[in-house]
Amino acid sequence: MRLQPLISSLAALVVGAVSVHASEPHDSSELRTRQLLFRSQIQNDANLRYVANSGICETTPGVTQYSGYIDVGTNMSMWFWFFEARNSPETAPFTLWLNGGPGCSSMIGLFQEHGPCLVNADGTSTYLNPYSWNNVSNMIYIDQPIGTGFSYGTDTVNSTEAAAPFVWKAFQILFESQLFSKYASREFIFGTESYGGHYGPSFVTYFEEQNALIASGTIQGEPIVVSALMVNNGWFDPLIQNIAYYTFATNAPGYGQLQSDAALKRISEALYNNNGCVAQEQGCYDAGNSTDSNTICLKADDYCINHVYVPAVGNLDPYDLRQNSSALFPPEYYVTYLTNPEVMSAIGAETTYQECPDAPYELFVKTGDDARTWLPQLSELANSGLKILVWAGDADIICNWLGCYAAALAMDWYGNATLHDTPLSNITLDGMPIAAVANVDNFSFARVFGAGHEVAAFQPAAALAIFTQVVGKEPLHSV
Repeated sequence: MRLQPLISSLAALVVGAVSVHASEPHDSSELRTRQLLFRSQIQNDANLRYVANSGICETTPGVTQYSGYIDVGTNMSMWFWFFEARNSPETAPFTLWLNGGPGCSSMIGLFQEHGPCLVNADGTSTYLNPYSWNNVSNMIYIDQPIGTGFSYGTDTVNSTEAAAPFVWKAFQILFESQLFSKYASREFIFGTESYGGHYGPSFVTYFEEQNALIASGTIQGEPIVVSALMVNNGWFDPLIQNIAYYTFATNAPGYGQLQSDAALKRISEALYNNNGCVAQEQGCYDAGNSTDSNTICLKADDYCINHVYVPAVGNLDPYDLRQNSSALFPPEYYVTYLTNPEVMSAIGAETTYQECPDAPYELFVKTGDDARTWLPQLSELANSGLKILVWAGDADIICNWLGCYAAALAMDWYGNATLHDTPLSNITLDGMPIAAVANVDNFSFARVFGAGHEVAAFQPAAALAIFTQVVGKEPLHSV
């Protein structure tokens, strides 16, 4: 979820068509000769091009890394960066991290949240992150859809549903290669945030559907068996979470009232008037995938953004209510770092880095994807026994914890009644409270104290402790 790109993208729809072609790669024969190549024998127009052990970011002795491109189709090059686990890489699980947007780079998660390094203020040097998630898991970060981050080429993805097959194909190519084949049988953890509330339920559901086709012999491929889904500050259900903007702005627990009484009155009216946000969102849900659904859902999304979300945020930072809209935490030093030609050459990057470019996002806007719910799919996954963690930093507004919790409570699964009857209880790290949690069988919810939208950036030690418990298939508990 993004604020400024969201609003500007809606305006762009009025003035002209959106190009589906991202930046073309820089012409550098030196880069191409340094890269190693694997060509898929199963997937059409599919290659893996990578640099091994670039020496960038992860400098822990003996820890392997790969970075480069997965060609998932003609002129469709998807950027990835893999880091081996610092401890027991031969048995550690395999974790995918995707940032949201849609159309925001996963280098955000790598460099601002839980990757092996952080960038200094000079924008030219890094230091090791002691709370990196590759302490306990092999980690891969992927930029998708095409055009996001370092990915480049033709972008045809205009919805959450349309994005899933390309990510699935990327892993088919990775696991077919000798480089990554040993990870195909590992526990696969799916980690994501923000628009990942759409991505997570959608992609894991699609992976399971493909696994069934592989098992029946209908298609050839490598099963991707997800063992855990983690979504922090996710955008799951727009109807529920738009209502939560009003609830949160009225009283953000621990922080108080965020907006004036007059502003709250206007937000309430915008939610509940005859053709308000709630009615329009319900109309979007009722439209399903009908011919008119794109128009209906886009109109609902536009209305709810302008009349509910924007006034609920006011002049606050949507990602951290404790700061104003000019907030600089977490800092953007890493963006400068990734534009350094020497760094780009070392890691095999072939195009200019774009953190959250408009073009991929605008394709999603056209289909009203933001206004659609993925709560039914999340419910089915919870019902299947998949380990799921929904967690949220309690200072975030845009995907605030009250909305995430309300969505979790609305899931249609066997643990619904028990979750309603299970109070949130504090857990501690070294004696200090870090989160209020509820555990019901395979499902956990956590409100992380003192964290904004990017939980691991604000509370790195707490985030690593929670991630470690998910890796260990444990209910969340004090450490």
